Amino acid sequence: QVQLVESGGGLVQPGGSLRLSCSGFERFFIIYTAGWYRQAPGKQRDLVAIYSSDGTTTYADSVKGRFITSRDEAKNTVYLEMNSLEPEDTAVYFCYGNGRTTYRGQVSDYWGQGTQVTVSS
Repeated sequence: QVQLVESGGGLVQPGGSLRLSCSGFERFFIIYTAGWYRQAPGKQRDLVAIYSSDGTTTYADSVKGRFITSRDEAKNTVYLEMNSLEPEDTAVYFCYGNGRTTYRGQVSDYWGQGTQVTVSS
């Protein structure tokens, strides 16, 4: 069973930086997409950054040039480096993975429990 676990959230001042980590990808047999979504209070869950197995990475327009997602395959971990943070970035950030856990298994979505990021002075 895949269990994605985020860490690294917290309180940061505007203009500051945070790095989120997400572990748990070792349970996948194959990963098609992986990355990050976020959900602000009273709003829907939106894509932040996601990479696909074809090598492409997609970022939300609001974070382009400020956020970078990366992965360490040896550690089965995905990261989200967030720079120049703004109050509008305040949200719960969720790690996401889509893939199979076995060769013939069903393609499924998996989510972490979320980590709070608050940008405030």
